Amino acid sequence: MPSTANTLHASEPSARGGAADARDAAATISIVIPTQRRPAGLMTAARSAFRLAGVNPARLELVIADNDQTPSAETLARTLADEAPFPVRYVHEPAAGVSNARNAAMSAARGGLIAFLDDDNEAEPGWLAALLEAQDRFGADIVFGPVRGRAPAAAGPHADYLRWFFSCEGPAEAGVSERYYGCRGALVRRAAMPDPAKPFCASRNQSGGEDDKLFETMRKGGARIAWTPEAVIFEDPTPDRLRLSYALARAFTYGQSPTQVCMDARPPRLAGAAYWMAVGLAQALVFGTLAAAQWIVRAPDRAFMLDRAVRGLGKVFFGGPFVLRFYGRSAPAAS
Repeated sequence: MPSTANTLHASEPSARGGAADARDAAATISIVIPTQRRPAGLMTAARSAFRLAGVNPARLELVIADNDQTPSAETLARTLADEAPFPVRYVHEPAAGVSNARNAAMSAARGGLIAFLDDDNEAEPGWLAALLEAQDRFGADIVFGPVRGRAPAAAGPHADYLRWFFSCEGPAEAGVSERYYGCRGALVRRAAMPDPAKPFCASRNQSGGEDDKLFETMRKGGARIAWTPEAVIFEDPTPDRLRLSYALARAFTYGQSPTQVCMDARPPRLAGAAYWMAVGLAQALVFGTLAAAQWIVRAPDRAFMLDRAVRGLGKVFFGGPFVLRFYGRSAPAAS
């Protein structure tokens, strides 16, 4: 069943003609939040968007993409729409998968600029204004900012590692960068995407990494990337993700990314893949040995070294049977 979208709050644009509509779309910023059965997280993320400062609300819209089999987030989306200072659009995408959810949001979004939040994020009030300032200052097609992971002390002996794992930090100063980060908290110019309606690759629906693939394609196509340390969001992982086993499994898939990107190129960049596999093998051997020694003495920061070893293994073992599945499964029905 295809996705369906509707506007929950605010009047539709009046008929002004093609050129005027195009100008309106270019000036509009769509904040998109994919979600699947996380009502508390969705509420936190959406309400943080309502509190944004330094951006005219007339330029904004919120798009909620519900990736549950049934439209379980629609009622909450209507509640949020009633308190929103700008239009709220709701799209139901029943086909499970992270790319499906993001593409459904893109299809419903009307903005020329797309700002991404996840349903476990909370944006600082100045987040979007900082992204826009950097985008204008550097003429950027993509702008990234810091993600600060939050994990309670109750997360156990590896809480510090988990906070670090769910965080994303970059340079201390704003500037143009060759490096790209994940979708969460990013601002992207829609026209720079290779397929603005469905930019996320369906082959990454279950494993994730759909954002890396998109941003690598954009970078290779000449897109300009920028970073600003002022655009801060927070991430609050759900309890099922605040586990060392989950984080290390994700670290393995993150390690796979550079090798897989080389192999996904057409034609495949075999020399690049061989380089990353060699790097990964060295990392696995060196950091794996150090991690084993730290585990023996129960060093408090031992998970950090193990993380580096696991990422190295991911560079060596990728694709086929080594693809781990984190998305693309329907959430269980509510009891």
